[in-house]
Amino acid sequence: MMKLHQLDRSSINNSSFTTKIDDFPYFLRIWHYHTELELVVILASEGTCFIGDSIDKFGVGDVVLIGKNMPHMWLNDNEYFQVDSKRNAKAIAIHFKEDSFGKGFFEIPEMIHLLELFSRAKFGLKFLDLNKIIIKKIENLHELEGFEKTISFLQILDKLAKHKNTKSLSSLGFLNLFETSRSINQDKVQSYIFRNFNKSICLEDVAKIANMNPSAFSRFFKKVNRKTFSRYVTEIRIGFACKLLLEKKLNIAGVCYESGFNNISNFNRQFKIIMHCTPSEYLKRHNIES
Repeated sequence: MMKLHQLDRSSINNSSFTTKIDDFPYFLRIWHYHTELELVVILASEGTCFIGDSIDKFGVGDVVLIGKNMPHMWLNDNEYFQVDSKRNAKAIAIHFKEDSFGKGFFEIPEMIHLLELFSRAKFGLKFLDLNKIIIKKIENLHELEGFEKTISFLQILDKLAKHKNTKSLSSLGFLNLFETSRSINQDKVQSYIFRNFNKSICLEDVAKIANMNPSAFSRFFKKVNRKTFSRYVTEIRIGFACKLLLEKKLNIAGVCYESGFNNISNFNRQFKIIMHCTPSEYLKRHNIES
């Protein structure tokens, strides 16, 4: 991972929110955050989505709402970075703030369900089985202007707020840790963890980055994450392993070592603890659902 960057997503066209189409050979590999909420629809390409401490596979048709100041990055698969690649990565991104339509706008009774949606989006919110009509409405938003565009956007938010099948991405622990004082160099800590989770990684090295002694860092980490550092790293590794399993490019042994585990038995044991099934059972269930 690169250093965490704060990006400016504010409107330069005297508009209360912005819509833009990203169409590149691959998405920018920047681990970043911004003060605006971000609604993303993936129109082309696939890869791995990093939101907070979550690692999830993304593909065409995915719709995700990311809360303000939540670090994230869309990383395309390796094929997209080949010199002779003919692939392209395309998405529509909408950036807005909770006060985009005026202070207190979303606090009136008719809009309170949208405020609740924004609260859920603090962790990153993925919408599953979303009606294609809503997705198309989001795509068309870029072609609208003025009052018509604003009304259409509010209708989209209304539909998303009422959609029941969603998946919360990042953990409460990450949110608490990230919002805590930067005196522990949280951006450097997270960058180091994401860059090294599939290698040998120890608490002492991370504590050194945070400028804390290991025991103090361990206590602090467990307090804000409600889990130990080793458990945190294991969950990230298992999340990455799930992504690799679904891609079906490696066998289970290959996934084990690629995810940072040293032996199959420990990988199977940790996978079952976190996913409540073995890797082979996970694959079997996914095949049935597909």
